[in-house]
Amino acid sequence: MYLASKINCNNEYDQLKQVIVTRPTYMRIDQVINETQKYYKDKNIDIDKALAQHQNFAKVMIKLGVDVIEIEPRSFLNEQVFTRDIGVTIGNQVLIAEMATEQRQQETKYLKQLLAERGIPFKEINLGSIEGGDILVDRETIWVGISERTSNEAVRALQQLFPNYQVEPIHLTDGILHLDCTFNILNPNLALVYPSGMDKQDYQKIKTHYQCIIVDEAEQFTLGTNVLSVGGDKVISLPENRKTNRKLIEADLEVIELPFNEIIKSGGSFRCCTLPIYRGN
Repeated sequence: MYLASKINCNNEYDQLKQVIVTRPTYMRIDQVINETQKYYKDKNIDIDKALAQHQNFAKVMIKLGVDVIEIEPRSFLNEQVFTRDIGVTIGNQVLIAEMATEQRQQETKYLKQLLAERGIPFKEINLGSIEGGDILVDRETIWVGISERTSNEAVRALQQLFPNYQVEPIHLTDGILHLDCTFNILNPNLALVYPSGMDKQDYQKIKTHYQCIIVDEAEQFTLGTNVLSVGGDKVISLPENRKTNRKLIEADLEVIELPFNEIIKSGGSFRCCTLPIYRGN
């Protein structure tokens, strides 16, 4: 019997204390759902390499003081490694996502089982189609990507559910799967942005809130925006994204470079592979 966990996520950058992951044991590119998968479909995934990279990622988080909880992978769920999408923690509430594709809807079943076993309360709410990769929280603001996976109806439902927050929609351009593939918040004043991944007026809106580090097209393809902030101005990032990492260092962030190039073949990186439950002291 597990002790009940604390729940707290008020932003994307406080000290990460507890997170949910799934090993990429059965990861493969099956139905192509983004441009990255399309590019790598013929090569597909080297599972041994993906597992080694994911295990190293988990070990680094544990060394940084993170409680890493695992959902057992299922052979029929080839996208299960991307735990960010199946839920979201906002404040002291864990919400179960409403997955847009039948291919991934079953993943929420195993998330709910794990949360129940761990004594972590959660809510199942019909918000329309909504996935966690489209949601970024920063204090009183919830940024929501409007995409093929997250609907305008979900934005309106979120605003009703969280009346004390300002819900800000960001309209994504074609080819951008989730908001965290084009925008990520690093601290109260700083964000990573791939401007071409969203409407121009939405980019201008982001610029009024944050100083923006621009990710270029080449490093957006290798998911330069999809770093994981672990607290203390530390971010985990791909070594391949040299320009982005240099800009992060120039902005006084500590960059922890980890190999993850096998997993990004399916269109997700460090943020996509983590579902935070608790951030804070």
